[in-house]
Order: sequence, then C-alpha cells, then structure tokens
Amino acid sequence: MAINTGRVVAGGLVAGVVANAIDFVTNTYVLGADMQAWAASHNIDPATLTSGLVAGTWVAVDFIYGLLIVFTYAAIRPRFGPGVTTAIIAGFVVFLAPTIVLFGFTQMGMLTTPMWVKGAIGAIVATLAAAVAGAAVYKEEGAATPAFARG
Repeated sequence: MAINTGRVVAGGLVAGVVANAIDFVTNTYVLGADMQAWAASHNIDPATLTSGLVAGTWVAVDFIYGLLIVFTYAAIRPRFGPGVTTAIIAGFVVFLAPTIVLFGFTQMGMLTTPMWVKGAIGAIVATLAAAVAGAAVYKEEGAATPAFARG
C-alpha cells in the first residue's frame, strides 16, 4: 500500500507544532543559561542565539523533523501495525541520529556533557510526543479503521 503523502504532511505539521512547543520550553528554560554561558566561553555573541533568524531556522527544523517522524511512521506501519507503539518506534529511530552526532560533538568539546544530557532528555520528550501526535493524524488511503485502532 502506498504512503498517504497528504496525511504525512498533515501529521508532520502537527508533530512540528508539538516539537516546537516542547523545544521552546527546553531551550528557553532548561538550556537557556547553559547556552548563554557556552556562547560567551566560545566568543559567540549571545544575542545571536536568540535572534529572529536563528529562532525561525529552528522552527523550520522542527517542522521538517516532524515530517521525517511521520514519514518514518508511515513507512514502518505496514510491518509494525498502526498505533502508539509504532509511533514511538518511529520517533525513537529519528531521535537517535542527531543525538548520536551531538554526542560525538560533546566528546570533541563542542558541547558540555550537561548540555548534551539536558538536550537529549528534552529531545526524547519532544520527539516521542511529536511522533504520537503526528501518527494519530496519519492513516492509509482508503483505510476504513482509524490509524490507532490497535495499540
């Protein structure tokens, strides 16, 4: 069965909204002071971190991330079945790639370990919540049953 592209986009937009909301809280309240200190220690203007251009870029990134999550869900759904468990698997797979890369950057001294840990915790929460919300919107074309008929 073909992937329902329209539902991937709709689910991706929902996932992007969820990811943006959680990432705003994580980056503003959990990581904000860490990022400001990190920027100062690396001779980066701290105002750059909160500029409109940077904020807009991260908003767009979260929407693309949401699309990737829902596409992954749609791609693995025929094998794993519809539902929350499959959404969590899809989200976890998409979460792993950037988190592993950022861990490598942490080992190179580009991020502090506390920043990486806090960021990874925020990212897993955002990613799994976005995955469940986005997958709830997705259904196969012509499907008679709701996407989350099974858990």
